[in-house]
Amino acid sequence: MAENLEKYSQGVPPEGSSGTGSNGPSLDELVGFSKRTGFVYPSSEIYGGFSGVYDYGPRGVELVNNVKTEWWNEVVRRRKDTVGLDSSIFMHPKVWEASGHVENFSDPLAECRVCNARVRVDHLLEAIDVPADDKMSIEEINELFDAHRSEIHCPQCDSQDFTDARQFNLLVASNLGNFTGDPSKDPVWLRGETCQGIYVDYRNVVDSSRVKIPFGIAQIGKAFRNEITARQFIFRTREFEQMENQRFVHPDAEMEEYEALREERMRYYTERLGFTPSNLRWRVHDKLAFYANAAWDIEFLYPFGFSELEGVHARGNYDLTQHSTHSGQDLSYLNPTTGERYIPHVIESSTGVGRTALAALADAYTREILPDGSERIVLKLHPKLAPVKAAVFPLVRNRADITEKADAIYRDLAGELATEWDDNGNTGKRYRRQDEIGTPFTVTVDHQSLDDNSVTVRDRDTMQQVRVNESQVEQFIKDGLRKPYIKP
Repeated sequence: MAENLEKYSQGVPPEGSSGTGSNGPSLDELVGFSKRTGFVYPSSEIYGGFSGVYDYGPRGVELVNNVKTEWWNEVVRRRKDTVGLDSSIFMHPKVWEASGHVENFSDPLAECRVCNARVRVDHLLEAIDVPADDKMSIEEINELFDAHRSEIHCPQCDSQDFTDARQFNLLVASNLGNFTGDPSKDPVWLRGETCQGIYVDYRNVVDSSRVKIPFGIAQIGKAFRNEITARQFIFRTREFEQMENQRFVHPDAEMEEYEALREERMRYYTERLGFTPSNLRWRVHDKLAFYANAAWDIEFLYPFGFSELEGVHARGNYDLTQHSTHSGQDLSYLNPTTGERYIPHVIESSTGVGRTALAALADAYTREILPDGSERIVLKLHPKLAPVKAAVFPLVRNRADITEKADAIYRDLAGELATEWDDNGNTGKRYRRQDEIGTPFTVTVDHQSLDDNSVTVRDRDTMQQVRVNESQVEQFIKDGLRKPYIKP
């Protein structure tokens, strides 16, 4: 296990792996593809859009639902020691005071004196290969900023005239329950992260369930951040969904449990989601929060370079201690066998639905030159993530007998699998449309089907076709979806 983690930490894939790496699509190409094929749209586009907010289209909503389902299956349903939670977006304001978000949840902001653009200073520094860790104080950030001002240009107007950096709090305020008319009084915050809901419900879960340490509480839910510069498509947005697993462990077992979690999470992406191993690596945090014992990120090679896909952190007992102190409630754990009482330590894995979906699209997007010289775009998604599992084609749309047989097959499949009907254009064009959105199997009903009740089933990746009796189509496709997936 340690050897495998070490390879990933150096950006080296395991033996026998291969990947597209930097040969994948550009970000502009992926953005255009996502809109054209119905994966992602700019929010409120008819009004000019709304910065940092996106809508998932017909293909995208199926993809993100599959992302969430696979994560939930892996983290909750396949484990005996993890339970689920769905906490509220709105929580008592003191939650965010106890967690430190009201005081410390901020990014370094500077303003261009020429065009008034507001920019994140750490991003400006990163653009010139000067690392700016998110644990740096504002004084340390300004020292770096001042030392490199001659190299930094405004991304809007190319000016080099900036104000000093200041901390800008990312929490999004609401007036929920505020009837004074003054939004500055008693603000209620939209949650900036989902894990706080887990911490404040920790005692309820222990009291109402049969969980015993070590155990996990997992949650998928919306979070909101007033990002200074939302960027890189759905990688960094102001409204997003998080998938978080907080595991509560004995203090003496924290690091052993942490290393096991790291191995488990990397294996999830390579084996469960079929991501190309060479597109993944570990990155250790240069600076730790004062309460943390370890912090590593799984990074993915996005079109704009390696960036965080998932954080895996050992947080000590800080979170439960803070909420116990501020609430006055005892959040210690009593071992029912030994009688030992202690504040559990927390190890966590946290990732975004959007970031996972973007990684899946980038990893799967493939341009192929076929033997006849033509090109096809094929989305080689793991079949479990594919928005559509099967598409049904009546070969001739104006033949009632062929259409009726195809419709019967469609209705049988649609009751069990995400299935699409396509009777528009010739079969070759239909194949290309389904390849492009990642549909693993297509089913064509033709004249021969009327004679022997067989249909043509085509594989997305290999383009191989086989004849299958119509009564066996559903099972044939289900069997194909269950097979371990290795991207060709």
